[in-house]
Amino acid sequence: MTYSVAVAGCTGYAGGELLRLLLQHPDVTIGALTGNSSVGDRLGVHQPHLAPLAERIVAPTTAEELAGHDVVFLALPHGTSAAIAEQLGDDVLIVDAGADFRLSSAQEWEKFYGSPHAGTWPYGMPELPGAREALAGSRRVAVPGCYPTATTLALLPAVAAGLIDASQISIVAASGTSGAGKSLKPHLLGAETMGNMSPYGVGGMHRHTPEIVQNLSSATDAEVKVSFTPLLAPMPRGILATCSAPVADGVTTESARLAYAEQYSDEPFVDLLPAGEWPQTAAVAGSNRVTVQVVVDETAGRLIAISAIDNLTKGTAGGAVQSMNIALGLPETAGLSTVGAAP
Repeated sequence: MTYSVAVAGCTGYAGGELLRLLLQHPDVTIGALTGNSSVGDRLGVHQPHLAPLAERIVAPTTAEELAGHDVVFLALPHGTSAAIAEQLGDDVLIVDAGADFRLSSAQEWEKFYGSPHAGTWPYGMPELPGAREALAGSRRVAVPGCYPTATTLALLPAVAAGLIDASQISIVAASGTSGAGKSLKPHLLGAETMGNMSPYGVGGMHRHTPEIVQNLSSATDAEVKVSFTPLLAPMPRGILATCSAPVADGVTTESARLAYAEQYSDEPFVDLLPAGEWPQTAAVAGSNRVTVQVVVDETAGRLIAISAIDNLTKGTAGGAVQSMNIALGLPETAGLSTVGAAP
């Protein structure tokens, strides 16, 4: 069976990455491509790398345009997905790449996003406990944020196996500028970002913080607290996340690696690197692969876990397609690759 797919927000970075992956998917055909300010434009004006779709015309993002498809991907600004989703039928699979339905706590949503909570959908990170079962057959999927994807997968085995004090987690993660979206912002101009790294959302202010806590809490009964500092790096793609926490008594690098190897032994997109090798963003660019390494700093008494992802692929569009595959009963790896592009 071939599934018809529509993409709302087709001219943005997430929408473009979705289309790049869907063009390689054996079980889908691409239907409506919609936007807002770009309505009436050729897609090639905005996504020149998508040659097979270059002559397609961007339609308005309305329920009428999106109706009649088996799958609708929403790559829209936060707070705008719910209005569209409620107009589409229960029989269509809606995969939301925005944040609207990620959080289970209405209080946390309102605190970090400042608007009423739209609800909670099955969460599109298959590697979490029980996630695949929740996604199978679902007609609604909330795609994780890019930082939560990188950091959760770096820390999940450590939290699940009780290797660390989960109430004292510290995360510093650097992201490429595409994570901020495609709209024009002065601080993202090339002249501002080249040769420069800068922090933002410091002191528990970043919106992905409650999502990271929510994810890790699903793997433990212990209290989870996270200090998260994001950095803007002078590169277009990628996230490198360095995560640490006090290590539990008796945990060594060897025992930690065993726990990680067991946790990820059957995961098609998560690779625990050989001892001594470290994640790097260039190695995962354009792929749905996550690379992870773990070590115990015996002097500091802390476990350090590092991960690398492509924020647009596994961090957004790849995770969305992976979740769609599970929801539709397709092979989980369909249309996705662990092969990156280098240099």
